[in-house]
Amino acid sequence: MEKVISDLQHAMGTIRTGRASIHLLDNVRMDYYGTPTPVNQLANLHVPEPGMITVTPWDTSQIAPIEKAIRNADLGVNPSNDGKMIRIPIPPLNEERRRELAKKLHGVAEDHRVAVRNIRRDANDQINRLAKDKKIPEDEGRRGLDETQKLTDNFMGKLDQLARAKEKEIMEIK
Repeated sequence: MEKVISDLQHAMGTIRTGRASIHLLDNVRMDYYGTPTPVNQLANLHVPEPGMITVTPWDTSQIAPIEKAIRNADLGVNPSNDGKMIRIPIPPLNEERRRELAKKLHGVAEDHRVAVRNIRRDANDQINRLAKDKKIPEDEGRRGLDETQKLTDNFMGKLDQLARAKEKEIMEIK
């Protein structure tokens, strides 16, 4: 369940807010000599100011394909290059785009809630199997099921708290 929380934090990092973040480019991949490669493995990413991301490729011959990959990633940004570096200005979000991003965030959070529920189901099945095979006493099995539910409730609370904080960040007008 800890892995689900860390995966949610990573997934939320890729959802755009009003500020520039290099994590915005985490899911951008380009074809590098026949291999789909993340942009962050082909260039230095830097945030020189809150509204700008710069991408400096190590191989300057790849600057146009990297720029094209960023354009095609549907991030709502318009990169430009000067031959050595790609500058990505992060425009302020309008109300409609904020609502779209909040909806996307809710979908990501729900996927992670489902993952936690699946972990709970697997744990409960294992406990029930042990109790049925008489490898643990019945009261131990009930206690295990209760502990699993408490753990699940705790992690669901953490997921909800993280999602609310990110939604607040998205909806905040700077």
